[in-house]
Parts: sequence; C-alpha cells; structure tokens
Amino acid sequence: QVQLVESGGGLVQPGGSLRLSCVASGSIHTINAIGWYRQAPGKQRELVATVSRYGTPTYASSMEGRFSISRDKTRTTVYLDMNTLSPEDTAIYYCYAQDHWENDHWGQGTQVTVSS
Repeated sequence: QVQLVESGGGLVQPGGSLRLSCVASGSIHTINAIGWYRQAPGKQRELVATVSRYGTPTYASSMEGRFSISRDKTRTTVYLDMNTLSPEDTAIYYCYAQDHWENDHWGQGTQVTVSS
C-alpha cells in the first residue's frame, strides 16, 4: 500500500507562486508514476502533472510552462511549483500515485485558493 500526504496549499494572490509537496510512504518501490491532479468546485478532477519512475514528466497542456513537477533524490517527495497563478487555478490539489499493478492511490488533498 502507498500512503500520500500533501502540504503547501493556501491562499495566494493572482500572479503569485506556490509550492506543493507530497510525501510518499509505504510500498514506494512499487510506484510507477506519481504526481498531481486537481478538482475545482463543480468540475471533474483533472490531471496537472505526473512524473514516471524514470523521471519523465507529463503535463496537462494548459499548465505546461507555468507549473513544474520535480522529485527529491530519494523519490519519496514530489513537488509542484506553480507560477503565475490565476483564480482559475483555485482547486483542491491531490497527490496521486499509480503502482506497478496499476492501482491508483490518492492523498487527502490540499486546498489552493487564488484570490485578491
């Protein structure tokens, strides 16, 4: 089993930046991909970015260039650096991992609110 714990959400002004962190624990050696999804009020959950076990990132097209995903050397922590934030980025951001049996694992989510 994989456990995921997010941190770093909060209130930020339009145009600002924020870094989210996700710490993975448990069977981390089984993780094939890890990253972030988000869900805005009244909308479906959508991909933000993921990174494969080999370090290859994948971004939603609307976020590439503003958002950057990275991992620490131990591959237990994944980060999402978000820049030039707008109110449309307001959402709950969920850490996500898929293991090599293709099971999905989710964190509890962290709220990001972009507002003046």
